[in-house]
Amino acid sequence: MSGTGTVTNAPGIGELSRGRRIGVLLICSMSLLIVGLDVTIVNVALPSIRRQFDAPLSGLQWTVDAYTLVLASLLMLSGSTADRVGRRRTFVIGLVTFSAGSLLCSVAPDLTSLVVFRMVQAVGGSMLNPVAMSIITNTFTIPRERAQAIGVWAAVVGVAMALGPVVGGALVTSVGWRSIFWINIPVGATAVVLARRYIPESKADVARRPDVPGQVLVVALLASLTYGIIEAPSRGWSSPLIVGACAVAAASLGALLFWEHRAAEPLVNLRFFRSVPFSCAAAIAVAAFAALGGFLFLNTLYLQDVRGLSPFDAGLDTLPMAAMTIVLPPLSGRIVGRRGGRIPLLVAGSALTAACLMLVGLRATTPFSWLFGAYVVFGAGFGFVNAPITNTAVSGMPRAQAGVAAAIASTSRQVGQTLGVAVVGSLVATSLPSRSPLAFAQATRAGWWVLAGCGAVVVVLGLAATSAWARATGRRTAAAINPESLREGVG
Repeated sequence: MSGTGTVTNAPGIGELSRGRRIGVLLICSMSLLIVGLDVTIVNVALPSIRRQFDAPLSGLQWTVDAYTLVLASLLMLSGSTADRVGRRRTFVIGLVTFSAGSLLCSVAPDLTSLVVFRMVQAVGGSMLNPVAMSIITNTFTIPRERAQAIGVWAAVVGVAMALGPVVGGALVTSVGWRSIFWINIPVGATAVVLARRYIPESKADVARRPDVPGQVLVVALLASLTYGIIEAPSRGWSSPLIVGACAVAAASLGALLFWEHRAAEPLVNLRFFRSVPFSCAAAIAVAAFAALGGFLFLNTLYLQDVRGLSPFDAGLDTLPMAAMTIVLPPLSGRIVGRRGGRIPLLVAGSALTAACLMLVGLRATTPFSWLFGAYVVFGAGFGFVNAPITNTAVSGMPRAQAGVAAAIASTSRQVGQTLGVAVVGSLVATSLPSRSPLAFAQATRAGWWVLAGCGAVVVVLGLAATSAWARATGRRTAAAINPESLREGVG
């Protein structure tokens, strides 16, 4: 995680000209673009991957979750590595590794190999977003500018969601699913060249040692929990493997809390969670991204397998959602900068809930006009949620701890997406009596109810996170973590 000392800047990352700061923001956003493209493109390609490899539903879940699982497991380690060896250096290594993993995915001979190569991608991806956010946080030191920069950065999610389904759908339809991984390579290579030239190197004064036991326990917790959820429908909840996986998850969680509370330099600083805004931001990230992961997974299979659309047409149909995620994040960032995160969080949670409720009664003959309305509402919710999550997570902390806070927030996003795909996929697998289109549409109903509940969680926690009492706990936590923060100002 991030170092506890002040940030060492070469040559003054926080004092760059406005043009150079904008350049840094754009380069960092390129990393989010290829990661976001990868998620949406892979979802569009799932039916084609299933046909080529004759994959079960659980195989499709692993194709998505192998990436997000490794990403969630390594984000915090990557954040501490970046603060220790250099943020730009780590960022560049991540770009190279992600691009290499993409190339390997494009030549995978079977489903198992594809899942393994997705893990390679994730190792590189873990070095991108939290490190980029740390760079942005230390580049834009004025709170209002930082909130707006985060809003622009979050808007790239919308660009990726817009480009991913359409470009991915066109590639899958015309060339095949393997071509979806090629697009990451030129974008990654360009970002490497620009990062080496324009992003100044920076690191924390105080280098932190890796928390190996904590890292192992995080991997064991997330891997066993995800395995249990995905494999339970086919093996049965009473299966020794599933019972064992759940036991490992519970034991890992207990051991992690015990160890991190006592470790001199913990992977996860549990004191952060004494801040109500920070804790709520992490939980909101889990809920919102569980909704996103589940939505993309169910909707892709519905449009192609139930409605019979081509990958390209399915991508076009998601454009109403993508348009909202492009237009609204900058607006959300401006509102956060001027009035705080309460309004964007309430709008986001209400919209996510409404959109998923609109899809609870999904049928094989549901009018496309109804689907488009649900896509617009969901896109509006997701467009508003990213900026307040990140800003709430980092704004109450000293700037020297911004990398820690950003890494935990990013980890929460990936944990949420992993759980969203695992839970709704397992609910569908449990409820699916046959592979007919009507049966699949009916089997998704429990999943949509769960995702609507995730939106309601965003509303409730959004109110809690922005209360005066919550802000007071944030100030006390920041002072306890770094007493100097009261004099130097928090991030």
